[in-house]
Amino acid sequence: MFRHKGRTRTYYHNLRIACLLSFVAGIVNVAGYLSVQTLTTNVTGHFAFFIDEVFNLRFWKGTVYFLYILFFFFGSFASNFMIEIASRRNSKYLYIIPTLIECLLLLCAGLWGNYFIAYNSVLLSFILLFAMGLQNSLVTTISNATVRTTHLTGLFTDLGIELSQLFFYREAEQRKKLLSSVKLRISIIGFFFLGGITGGTLYGFITLKILILAAAILVSGIIYDFIKIGYLVYKKQH
Repeated sequence: MFRHKGRTRTYYHNLRIACLLSFVAGIVNVAGYLSVQTLTTNVTGHFAFFIDEVFNLRFWKGTVYFLYILFFFFGSFASNFMIEIASRRNSKYLYIIPTLIECLLLLCAGLWGNYFIAYNSVLLSFILLFAMGLQNSLVTTISNATVRTTHLTGLFTDLGIELSQLFFYREAEQRKKLLSSVKLRISIIGFFFLGGITGGTLYGFITLKILILAAAILVSGIIYDFIKIGYLVYKKQH
């Protein structure tokens, strides 16, 4: 899931990582909004708020929205920067490094998020936006831009295009490829909603500690990869 790239990467690798990361993004999206009323998995809305604050001469508030955008950008930059460094050392685990950092950020937000809110709520937003920038860059790179998990606008656009193409593409190979892509899009959307429902339901009981669950889910994905590596090595040797 986190190891394969290029020709060794299959549709099912993308499907697994898409379901895992979109579920995490759904949790983060809801937790961020319920705790600090901020969108923390994408920056589209922040551009509109930034322009609105600037035109109304509320420059400090405008600066905060601009920083939201920058932290998502910095997360994306940092993720790919680390991947490029690791790839030049032929690391088999180059994609795990950004994932572990995302885990740590979500764990910190889950454990000390309420302290961040009490001191300055934008700090929590910065952490979550940076983490989601890491994730979006990671999954875009590893899947060759096939999978995106932190926002739904592009997914619904692609899904609409592909569903309409089913009315016109009749060849078996074309339809098989389209149906696989449709299944992937629906899986991402479904797990994003499932993560959101899980996050919203549990937030009422454990508040920001729901982010600890999100971190644990990421760790479980990494552990799954290592167990699978061990199994394949054992199978090859015997």
